[in-house]
Amino acid sequence: MHGVAWLEPVLILLLAAVVAVPIFNRLKLGAVLAYLFAGALLGPHALAVVATGEGQFAVAELGVVLLMFLVGLELSPARLWLMRRAVFGLGLIQFFATSVAFALIALALGYGWKIALVVGCALSLSSTAIGVQLMAERKVLTLPCGRNVLGILLLQDLAAIPALALIPLLGVAVAGGGFSLMGVLQAIGSVVAVVIVGRFLVRPLFRIAAQTKSVETFSAATLVVALGTAWITGFAGLSMPLGAFLGGILLADSEYRHEVESHIEPFKGLLLGLFFLSVGMSVDWQLVLASLVPVLLGVFALLLVKGIVLYLIGRHAAGLNVADALRMAAVIAQGGEFAFVLLGLAFGVGVLPRDLQDLLSAAIVLSMAATPLLVALAERIAQRLEHQDKQPYDELPDDHAPRVVIAGFGRVGQIVGRVLRASRIPFVALEHSVEQVELSRRFGSLIYYGDPGRPETLRAARLDQADVFVLAMDDPAENVRIAKLVRRLYPDIRIVARARNRQHVYALWELDVNDVVRETFHSSLRLARHTLQSLGIEEERAMQRVERFRNHDEKILRAQFQVRDDEAKMIQTSHEALAELEQIFAADSIDDEAKGTRVDH
Repeated sequence: MHGVAWLEPVLILLLAAVVAVPIFNRLKLGAVLAYLFAGALLGPHALAVVATGEGQFAVAELGVVLLMFLVGLELSPARLWLMRRAVFGLGLIQFFATSVAFALIALALGYGWKIALVVGCALSLSSTAIGVQLMAERKVLTLPCGRNVLGILLLQDLAAIPALALIPLLGVAVAGGGFSLMGVLQAIGSVVAVVIVGRFLVRPLFRIAAQTKSVETFSAATLVVALGTAWITGFAGLSMPLGAFLGGILLADSEYRHEVESHIEPFKGLLLGLFFLSVGMSVDWQLVLASLVPVLLGVFALLLVKGIVLYLIGRHAAGLNVADALRMAAVIAQGGEFAFVLLGLAFGVGVLPRDLQDLLSAAIVLSMAATPLLVALAERIAQRLEHQDKQPYDELPDDHAPRVVIAGFGRVGQIVGRVLRASRIPFVALEHSVEQVELSRRFGSLIYYGDPGRPETLRAARLDQADVFVLAMDDPAENVRIAKLVRRLYPDIRIVARARNRQHVYALWELDVNDVVRETFHSSLRLARHTLQSLGIEEERAMQRVERFRNHDEKILRAQFQVRDDEAKMIQTSHEALAELEQIFAADSIDDEAKGTRVDH
């Protein structure tokens, strides 16, 4: 029994992660906070279920090493060049302005310049995991605000590298009583060694691993590169994540990049989760509770100072409006994952005292926990500001008599408009996104800024004189709402509608919208036809089979519409349809074999 004693804390931590992560994801707080909370609850300073130790932190640090390796894989020179303004412009301004602000605050509180430097660098970093997740949930990653946030986060990942290299040198200076030239030479030598190893050994190693066609061999080669480059810099007195990052950079433009990512991702996720669990366990929460006021003041100062800097950057450097600048500030004003790494490294080399590390770590954790609430509040304020400053809808010309009115001019509506324009058929396109209107107008499209869900907008577009109303909105709920409005105000007009899925089709059919096109159905059929042809089936036979499937699926779609409210009948109909389709294709296969066509079963 003694031989498996080490297994008990591992099982407890895994169980805590399994329980906490789904709960925090459901609350939209993210997996990072789940790990931190579970670690804080189970650690020696709370319930003391799991004790911390040197070995555990050593294993946990591998998660950071692999994370930095993946960051390096993402940072190819070509990608950095495309985002150069957001990364090296806005990102540099944010990092230096925030670092200086927090360093000055630390100096004003009486700390030395080394501690002030570490605090400034650590608190200037934001949580990439939380920021990207929140932006993805709100579908703003591709908007100007989202692109600027991504650029700033990318620069922060880059800035963490020299910070990781600098902190051990500060520790050398502390131990040696002055600046160590040997430490600098070792640092430079380790970087050169990583570059040389990557240049002459890494690609040949992966070439050999790929030729074996063994998944285990390729995974082992990936870990050798990630951990080997980390070992080189660690041996020279620098941080291991720095070497892993450089190793990733060396593979960013290689032909093995995507394969390497797929092999390293599972290890990174598990070990990084262990790292956050360890961070949560390492915080002395009794000390935090004893110093609750300073911690809360730290959270307030972190969010306020960083938020002000980000807001000013968004307004004056990025050219965002007030609402978007507020959104940008809210989503990345918190502390970040790499702040824990920097603070832990600074404590390990003797630069940062333990009590200050605990207080700063607690403030960062609380700022991360407060971010979803802060973003929700900022969104409400931003929507009010946009409502007050909303651009007035366009005035439609009186002399324009369209035959077609298109609601929504995104990727679907634009194609319809281009066909109509080439056919010289007059149309009016309505779009409620200012950004989409401005972009489409630059390409010469006839589009107006307006809400197609407003009766006055439809009247201004002269829908009563049109023959067809094309409903190309990408939001199913909005799509159905507008269809209901148009059917009520203009019962005789023909509606051609875009649908996302079968349920969306049923909702439109209930409104007597019969011309419904499923947005991915026909492209999927074409993809299926090309797949059959790639298997050796003749083009004509493949087209016939796909056409037979299309007719069969549309017949089933109509049949299921009649029983859409009865789940049992829907399931029964699906099983019957599958059996019928298999019989049809089985008969086709017999015909194919009779004609000598090769069919793989």
